Amino acid sequence: MAKNLVIVESPSKAATIKKFLGSSYEVVASNGHVRDLPKSQLGIDVENNFEPKYITIRGKGELLAKLRREVKKADKIYLATDPDREGEAISWHLANALKLEGKNTRRITFNEITKTAVKQSIKQAREIDMNLVDAQQARRVLDRLVGYQISPVLWAKVKRGLSAGRVQSVALRIIADREEEINAFISKEYWTLSAGFLAAGDKKPLIADFYGTKDKKMAIESEAQLDEIIKELEKSDFTVSDCKETERTKKSPLPFTTSTLQQEAAKSLNFATQKTMRLAQGLYEGVAVKGRGTIGLITYLRTDSTRISEDAKKMAYDYIEENYGSEYQAKTEKTEKGNKKIQDAHEAIRPTYVDLTPAMVKDSLSRDHFRLYQLIWKRFLASRMAPAKYATTTVKIDSEQYRFTSSASRIVFSGYLSIYQTEEDKIDKKVLSKKIAVGASLAAGDFEKKQHFTQPPAHFTEASLVRTLEELGIGRPSTYAPTISTIINRRYVAKEQKNLYITELGEVVNSIMKKSFTSIVDVNFTAYMEGLLDRVEDGSVKWKTVVENFYPDLDEAVQAAQKELEEVKIEDEVTDVICEECGRNMVVKYGPHGKFLACPGFPDCRNTKPYLEKIGVLCPKCNNELVIRKTKKGRRYYGCISYPDCDFMSWQKPSAERCPDCGGAMVEKGNKLVCMDEQCGFVKNIKAEKKQ
Repeated sequence: MAKNLVIVESPSKAATIKKFLGSSYEVVASNGHVRDLPKSQLGIDVENNFEPKYITIRGKGELLAKLRREVKKADKIYLATDPDREGEAISWHLANALKLEGKNTRRITFNEITKTAVKQSIKQAREIDMNLVDAQQARRVLDRLVGYQISPVLWAKVKRGLSAGRVQSVALRIIADREEEINAFISKEYWTLSAGFLAAGDKKPLIADFYGTKDKKMAIESEAQLDEIIKELEKSDFTVSDCKETERTKKSPLPFTTSTLQQEAAKSLNFATQKTMRLAQGLYEGVAVKGRGTIGLITYLRTDSTRISEDAKKMAYDYIEENYGSEYQAKTEKTEKGNKKIQDAHEAIRPTYVDLTPAMVKDSLSRDHFRLYQLIWKRFLASRMAPAKYATTTVKIDSEQYRFTSSASRIVFSGYLSIYQTEEDKIDKKVLSKKIAVGASLAAGDFEKKQHFTQPPAHFTEASLVRTLEELGIGRPSTYAPTISTIINRRYVAKEQKNLYITELGEVVNSIMKKSFTSIVDVNFTAYMEGLLDRVEDGSVKWKTVVENFYPDLDEAVQAAQKELEEVKIEDEVTDVICEECGRNMVVKYGPHGKFLACPGFPDCRNTKPYLEKIGVLCPKCNNELVIRKTKKGRRYYGCISYPDCDFMSWQKPSAERCPDCGGAMVEKGNKLVCMDEQCGFVKNIKAEKKQ
């Protein structure tokens, strides 16, 4: 009979660990959380020091009964849930649900699921860390208070089962603010100029770009300005004023954290954050590898540390020396800059065995598991390798008044690039055919001019949103993926290609949150709350103190919002659209995708139709009405009511006013009207009614 019981979270993790321990150990899984706050009520006694009411999660009763039977048979119980706040909280809940008080119970953690790490953790068994548990309790209680207090306000206002969340509402606001910035952006015209230069005896021209004067860089804002410059250049002589070769180094990247793994997997593998975490979880918990049995292939996947253990460094350096040579080993240690809270008990995400190359495990993994493992393996090895070295040649070509420049780079030592390259590592392919002598006279060939327009800020992708949340100190490694999934699943945000767009529903929710719950969607306040949770973790602040200080402002805002709603009776908007089934005037309702038309005779009449809201502007193509439409995923745009006969569309709201310069259509961008034809470039201030 097994004398020792090890309780982990997942069955696959249990199967992996069971192979490492002898017959005196039984390993079972709790399948994640076993207790939580009830779904049907707030579950927090705000009158009694915010005491949470935990209940057994529905469907876990039979599992807990089985675990209790295993506990009775064991002399010693090891709680081996994940090595983070949430894992610590699960262990604490298990100890309560299984009534382990008075029993020989210990907590063990390991950063990687290998035989050495698991056996070492048993030697270093400890008590449950209540600071970690309390930090997780504080997060859970704060999130519950926000969600359960604010959501009913949204239901009353929008009349649908919407939800608010402490972190998700801030993420939604960040996306909404970016959308406003993009919509208000007005492109500005600019031009670039390049030319081919030939030295005596050369057949291949050196392509150089216009820089400006000899003293400073110069922007070219119009074709007329550019033509004046070209006119001057066509009668000028050109001389090489400088030709310099310098060496620069590019340092190897840091190993992955949760955030950087999600970002790079999105950019290079096109994985959504949730998919990256699911695949990484599988690699961490264990995979059956031919010739090695079931082993964990990577270290713990929720971390914001870039630290690497001494054993892992030695493994990497030995591998690099054997396969690349000692000159490829990093000579200095690169560390993360910044003062943010790092959970340094964790390591960065790395392979557990460097000698298990991606090629060796390829047949044991699914295609996506393999691609993610390969990314992690290459990034870790690259982080232990020497910098890449480039030779960069820069040439300055001067006329009497103006300057052109040309530069080219070549790799002189590949360093980490021999194993790992991102898009940013790909250098300009331009090379100089030979060294050009300073003072040499050059003949200018054809001048090539190009028109450009400044671009608005990019829409957020999952990767760039994760980076922004991390930079602002909002959320923690375990929260990025679920936060993004929540706002997409609730249809507050639409994901098209890789970009995230706020939907009509998201705009409504964000508007209410900004108006009635200012602090909840304040980026700085949310980051401050994360800092308080860190202080609970290190034991310097009590978790109930955090909740006590937070709740009064939330309660006051909720009561004010409810009072405002009582004063404003919200009626369904009646339209002039007649229900063809029963003859009633149809009304506007909110659904998962935003507004739609419904018959007020429900449930007797269940007729519904898409709601095409007219904006009071005629289509510039066919003179029919323009209406608000939505893409399949809920992103709003403006199109012709006659679609598909007329294909006019615009992401910005069209104006009834025509451009006075070219007669074309204009759109609203912030507080300005802008001609849709970039070549025209007319801009008008809506309020001041004057041309910019």
